[in-house]
Amino acid sequence: MPANAASADPWAHVAENVTSVRRRLAEAAARVGRDPDRVQLVAVSKGMPAAAVQAAQAAGQSVFGENRIQEALPKMEALAPLGLQWHLIGHLQRNKVRAAAAFAMIESVDSLRLAQALDRTLPQPRQVMLEVNVSGEAAKWGFRPEDLAEALAAIRALPRLQVEGLMTVAPLVTDPEEVRPLFRTLRRLGEAHGFGLLSMGMSHDFEVAIEEGATSVRIGWAIFGAG
Repeated sequence: MPANAASADPWAHVAENVTSVRRRLAEAAARVGRDPDRVQLVAVSKGMPAAAVQAAQAAGQSVFGENRIQEALPKMEALAPLGLQWHLIGHLQRNKVRAAAAFAMIESVDSLRLAQALDRTLPQPRQVMLEVNVSGEAAKWGFRPEDLAEALAAIRALPRLQVEGLMTVAPLVTDPEEVRPLFRTLRRLGEAHGFGLLSMGMSHDFEVAIEEGATSVRIGWAIFGAG
């Protein structure tokens, strides 16, 4: 392809990447006898323009994840005719909870205070996931595994929150095998609390996460490039 043709569409690589990620997802699921259709691919479009999202949508992708509300809302409004599903996957400040109503799923409920703020503010019930800090890193948000049961009991009593599952963000490592135990821990927490939905795994480790039971993986640069 001539250089000028490639430069005419800076997102031409996205369709190929979506296909590649879906193939890898299916292969990972097959290795452990899972149905790949039971693993949701969330394309993480943070920092990406609407044109990049459109390229992924044209390749069959319909679920997208955003980290920052102030960046996401204009993009979501511009792309509203496409009927996409949007997940909030980044830390949500309590002063922005009203705007979170725009998302179909809030994956990053990371404290009881945030959950209570959402319940007070959301105009109607919303599906959420609880973020668990399984790695124990001080820089990461989320419930400590040992605190989850008590927090969950309180959050399940909130009428506007429908707790669907658990989410975690594993450390960025060179060898994905290093974080396999963390994914296994989240799966066991999910089993202990009756959750079938587990959002875990990103571009560098999603295959291991699927092998350990992920039902949703959040893929950014493996689809859109490093940006």
